[in-house]
Amino acid sequence: MTTGTAFLQSIIKRLLYYKELADKTFLTLEENNFHYQYNEESNSIAIIIQHIAGNMISRWTDFLTSDGEKEWRNRDKEFEKKLLTKEEIIDLWEKGWHCCMSSLQSLTEADLLAIIYIRGEKLIALEAINRQLAHYPYHVGQIIYIAKMIKNSKWQSLSIPKNGSEQFNDFLKKDNMF
Repeated sequence: MTTGTAFLQSIIKRLLYYKELADKTFLTLEENNFHYQYNEESNSIAIIIQHIAGNMISRWTDFLTSDGEKEWRNRDKEFEKKLLTKEEIIDLWEKGWHCCMSSLQSLTEADLLAIIYIRGEKLIALEAINRQLAHYPYHVGQIIYIAKMIKNSKWQSLSIPKNGSEQFNDFLKKDNMF
């Protein structure tokens, strides 16, 4: 396997991991939870999803051949409150991820050094991919944090729970995974 192919596979795996964390979070939430805002300056989970989906569809549509900030994208509208149902919010989320993953899966090692543009900024494709790898987990973290505030003591950890590291490591040692 070439370095470029390994990189692309690693990026896809990492991004899908963060998608999975958010997907698991969504399963714990009621419809109204998606619209909870701590204050007027804060974003709800629904607004964050609107933004991520808008970003993904803009950035990954014609990734190698057109500026990642499409003329048809209205970023400011992504941050407006919309009374979408949970199903509509999840559909938007999935549409963004489908666009992202389809584009990434179509790339080859040779594409990684292609010149692309985002808002007129010249980047190699590899830089643009790394940029998105930093952007999406940032917002997934926000989604999880908001959900933890909403669920409070009912929150179920998505990874190793607080004070559970020793038990987790013992489990790995017992199964020769560590």
